[in-house]
Amino acid sequence: MLIYYASLTGNVQRFVEKLNIETKCIREENASEPYVLITYTFGFGEVPIEVKKWLKNNGHLMRAVAVSGNRNWGDNYGKAGDLIAQEYGVPLLQKFELAGTDEDVRIFNERMLRFCDITN
Repeated sequence: MLIYYASLTGNVQRFVEKLNIETKCIREENASEPYVLITYTFGFGEVPIEVKKWLKNNGHLMRAVAVSGNRNWGDNYGKAGDLIAQEYGVPLLQKFELAGTDEDVRIFNERMLRFCDITN
């Protein structure tokens, strides 16, 4: 399954570069097949405006979401993922801090394998 991502500071981009899965930035094109979205949380737990706009045209193909955040924000840590999952009725696969650790990448890859197996 393809992964689309949004990255403001480069943290999400660094995370997806560690994955062994095809990824595309949401700025590149619209989705043409089911995908998993990886995004960041903006401000005080908000969904980034660029992601909201992109999801208006592409949200119907999203199958799951993962999100980067910063634990310093307490309850707002990775909250964009919670909001997107709730609004679009998709599972939240993972929250990871900043660019994620090697363990976060391992967990994400494992969850993607399980998720893709379940959805096929």
